[in-house]
Amino acid sequence: MVIRALKGSVAACAFVFLAGVASAADLPGAFSPPILAPRPFGWTGCYVGGFLGGAWNDGTAFTDSGNGLFQSYSGSITHSWIADSKSSFIGGGTFGCNFQPIGPVVLGIEGEAGFMRLEGSAADNLLPTEHDVLGSAKVGNWYAMITPRFGYAWDRTLLYVKAGAAFVPAKASVVDSCLSIAAGCNNAVISTGGSHTFTTYTVGGGLEWAFADRWSVKGEYMFIGLGNNKTLTTCGPAITAAGTVPGGDFCFSHEFRSIQTFKIGLNYLFGSL
Repeated sequence: MVIRALKGSVAACAFVFLAGVASAADLPGAFSPPILAPRPFGWTGCYVGGFLGGAWNDGTAFTDSGNGLFQSYSGSITHSWIADSKSSFIGGGTFGCNFQPIGPVVLGIEGEAGFMRLEGSAADNLLPTEHDVLGSAKVGNWYAMITPRFGYAWDRTLLYVKAGAAFVPAKASVVDSCLSIAAGCNNAVISTGGSHTFTTYTVGGGLEWAFADRWSVKGEYMFIGLGNNKTLTTCGPAITAAGTVPGGDFCFSHEFRSIQTFKIGLNYLFGSL
């Protein structure tokens, strides 16, 4: 009888224990740690970076405008010729800030400064027998930009456009140092030169990818508008063996053509994420 009672008690205890375990197993998440969703990437913050790339344009146009008595210094009529520019390496740094107010929209502003040198020279070839008038031009050795930026982000990928102001120094000269007609030169010499820093527009865009929380890489194209309204005029007296040519200084205009650039850059985000 006693043995039979003990067996019944043990069976009852086992039933109660197993029922408790089963109830605990039925509780949702009782033994599962919480799974945290990954933090979305944000573009808000300030950054500093560097870049390398190239620049090119269609050269510089020189126009011989003559003086008060003569239509041109060489050739008797107003005329132009072009000096091709070699492409240039560019490199420098950027500083900017982004703000992602809502969703994928990213607004920002960026400053850029770097090295660029586009230069070339060519002789005035109007007269086949005279090639002593040499026009030379250079854009650089530096440039700078300040540009607002508008972008659309897919998480860590940002497609953006930017437009603003560019600052580009340029210099040009026209020189003729040969007096010998027998050597195929003009019968006068002249030397003109000048420089100016142009303020103009720039527009472009690029693609940026954040490969880490604070690091991103970008590819970017920019157009710097020089062209028709960005000219430099230089003047000087023409001197012959008999003295100064009458009519005042002879003048030349130098039209600097628009510039295109492409760069690869690396940025470090040091503001808030």
